[in-house]
Amino acid sequence: MEHTRLNAYKIMWLFVFFDLPVTTKKERKLATRFRKDLMKDGFTMMQWSVYTRHCASGESADVHEKRIRGCVPDKGQITILRITDKQYSNMVNIWGAQIRPSEEAPQQLELF
Repeated sequence: MEHTRLNAYKIMWLFVFFDLPVTTKKERKLATRFRKDLMKDGFTMMQWSVYTRHCASGESADVHEKRIRGCVPDKGQITILRITDKQYSNMVNIWGAQIRPSEEAPQQLELF
């Protein structure tokens, strides 16, 4: 049996940035549906139009990226950024004058 250790260079984070039109009632409904679809797929809101999701591997990130592509509204712009857990750990969030390290990555269990 082969054991694969999780490492910070294989664990991925997906960022979804979007700018969707919301001038009509239909556009607002589509934008709301897109955000709800992201949350249903495990994404959390980082900022109003920025959502993030932790993925255990590149293959998992591929699956979630495919789901995003399947629920994109006809109008607007969607950008997907994929970074490693190591890169994510270097993020700094600033609220007002305070500087805090980024949110702790979810704890992963290693099975041997």
